[in-house]
Amino acid sequence: MAKLHFYYSAMNAGKSTVLLQSDYNYRERGMETILFVPQVDNRYGKSKIASRIGLSADAIAVSPDFSLFDYAEEAIHKNPKIKCVLIDEAQFLTKKQVAELGAITDHFNIPVLAYGLRTDFLGEPFEGSKYLLAHADILIEIKTICHCGSKATMNLRIDKNGKALREGEQIEIGGNERYIAVCRKHFKESKTASDSN
Repeated sequence: MAKLHFYYSAMNAGKSTVLLQSDYNYRERGMETILFVPQVDNRYGKSKIASRIGLSADAIAVSPDFSLFDYAEEAIHKNPKIKCVLIDEAQFLTKKQVAELGAITDHFNIPVLAYGLRTDFLGEPFEGSKYLLAHADILIEIKTICHCGSKATMNLRIDKNGKALREGEQIEIGGNERYIAVCRKHFKESKTASDSN
């Protein structure tokens, strides 16, 4: 029986790289996939999943009112070679969309692989992550490290001078210039590598 997987981590752990590798593995074996990315994450273009190491693929851009289930149902009926659904930046999904991912897995008996952050820069869960943690059949942590060498589990938002920020909107799209992954200790202390020098 197929499962709903949630691959979660702090920033810069390689989630998109792992997603694109999984997509490649399916395609290499003659199977097709559906790739989704939330519309809000347009760093690499409106309908693109890209990794920091240079891999990329086209994806379906998803707004908060987009029905993942309806799209998947139509695509799978048209193309029975579709054998997996993959979602990048899944923390930005809504509660309803997470429920739809479970419905895709259950109804079509194909795996759904969702990749995202567990928490925001204040240590609060994103809506999509909260419900994926609650509803996914399989939870897989993708590990990365803090500047101190400990496992990084949290995300600090930083300003242009590399100083940690503790106020702002939950969603602010950015990469290495805006966020760093840190351990819980350095998150609580709001310490970056430059603060430790």
